[in-house]
Amino acid sequence: PHKRWLTDITEFKVGDNKLYLSPILDVYNNEIVSYTLAKRPTYDLVSQMLDNALDKTGKHRHKTLMLHSDQGWHYQMKPFRETLKKHKIKQSMSRKGNCLDNALMEGFFGTLKCETIYIDKPKTIEALERQIHEYIHYYNHERIQLKLKGLSPVQYRTQSLK
Repeated sequence: PHKRWLTDITEFKVGDNKLYLSPILDVYNNEIVSYTLAKRPTYDLVSQMLDNALDKTGKHRHKTLMLHSDQGWHYQMKPFRETLKKHKIKQSMSRKGNCLDNALMEGFFGTLKCETIYIDKPKTIEALERQIHEYIHYYNHERIQLKLKGLSPVQYRTQSLK
């Protein structure tokens, strides 16, 4: 766990309103380590997500962690790069205009939207937020994955640590 993380931002629309999701996914077990939601794609969306992940993983974080993202402006900001450097996290970025470089993260967004948002279309931003919170909890703790020997991401991680 905590050797390679992926991140990106996706946008949701409810009527004329938008909501942005910024998660960190651990490649080891596809677990969403941390995520933030906001009505605007500000730098805080990404900085809080990273701070939450660092707080949550603390001493359990691997010494040679790499964080991969696209070349979005959030990830190029000096404070973001300095936070990574301070925590000895290597930064990796996709090639310009190549979404395949972050396919696992894009796959998570597709799964989340197909398994919840497209099925039960929320009518308000608040309902959308609830759906996302509930889905990420379900995804991490209950949703089994064949790649993980039929376990959920959290079950797989905790089993591997024993």
